[in-house]
Amino acid sequence: MSGAIFFSTKHGSTAEYANWIGEASGLPVFDVNDTNADPSKYDFLVLGSALIFYKLTIRRWAKANLADIAHKSKILFSVSGAGDSPKLQRWVAASLPEKLLSKMDHVALRGRMDPKKLNWALRLIMRIGAFLNPDPRASKEERVGFDYVDRSSIEPILKMIEQHQSKFAPADMPN
Repeated sequence: MSGAIFFSTKHGSTAEYANWIGEASGLPVFDVNDTNADPSKYDFLVLGSALIFYKLTIRRWAKANLADIAHKSKILFSVSGAGDSPKLQRWVAASLPEKLLSKMDHVALRGRMDPKKLNWALRLIMRIGAFLNPDPRASKEERVGFDYVDRSSIEPILKMIEQHQSKFAPADMPN
């Protein structure tokens, strides 16, 4: 069974995770902005997306390719400052059609944010968000940044890929 990784990134953490997963699994890796990113060629897909302002950055690509990806098995990894939570799951569900979500496993990964690398408008939005955020830890992260990118966190995704590959592996032929 052939699979591939398709990702959308905003600040680079999602691309880093996608490339690590590709290296570890041997699957090809495509940025969704690449014209060669054709999901119709693969049996199962690993979709990676940054989560920015409560929405997956891959949502438009996913909707544009709905006919080619809806019936396939999918693994989604989302990358954000938020850890896995019911709130994050609601944001993911609001970003993608139910048709996609019904055949998708989701793994939430933590990303990184360096305020110095953001444009002035995003820095301002983050400052306002930090001021309004009732969680002191999250408020501080929105002000000073964070880095939770960790290569070992891709292990659950690699196990899911192995399960997808073994599900459809040809049976050994008797001698």
